[in-house]
Amino acid sequence: MRRDARRGEADRVTRKDTVSPSAGAGAPGHGGAAVGRRIGIGLMYGLWKPRVLGAWRVPATGPVILAVNHAHNIDGPMLMGTAPRPVHFLIKKEAFTGPLDPFLRGIGQIEVDRTTADRTAITHALGVLERGGVLGIFPEGTRGEGDFASLRAGLAYFAVRSGAPIVPVAVLGSTDRRGRLIPGLPPLRSRVDVVFGDAFQAGDGTGRRTRKALDEATVRIQERLTAHLKNARLSTGR
Repeated sequence: MRRDARRGEADRVTRKDTVSPSAGAGAPGHGGAAVGRRIGIGLMYGLWKPRVLGAWRVPATGPVILAVNHAHNIDGPMLMGTAPRPVHFLIKKEAFTGPLDPFLRGIGQIEVDRTTADRTAITHALGVLERGGVLGIFPEGTRGEGDFASLRAGLAYFAVRSGAPIVPVAVLGSTDRRGRLIPGLPPLRSRVDVVFGDAFQAGDGTGRRTRKALDEATVRIQERLTAHLKNARLSTGR
């Protein structure tokens, strides 16, 4: 079932004519994401105690994709505040409501409709990478166990299409306990570990973007992300 789902999504995202030839057009600029990073640093280090391991593994320049496990709503903001570079996340369109809409757009985040092959989101995400920026993706597609057990094909598509390396990221501790003041959040001043892994290429070196190539890339990505998560848990004792 999971493989069939990946193949179906790969069919949608590999249609070359769904993406504008000028991927950079309309993509969010790095300035907004830089502001978002400063806000994230203030909030995450002010409210919790992030322990960041391996941040030096994120390439200092050039396009890169951060593939993050997703078990809690603070995982994205936590990464924005702990990553060594500003991050543009693909965020579900349901989050872009009320005052959050202009705020998220203002800090360079990308709205995506998860129910379809969102051409605008794809174009903007590729534009971020084309400009040498950092794209953040929750490859599981939605919040869950945070164990990389089921990946969507979108991550493989962006990695293969752009040639950008993937850096696996494990956010651990965000779901260990509930806060007393705000049950929906981890306890204030509790420790959350953010572990960055080694960068790797998802493609096979041929540049192919066929359905078969994306399926194979997704398998390779899942193996690397799962191995990183296991090592991160061992190194942090989580």
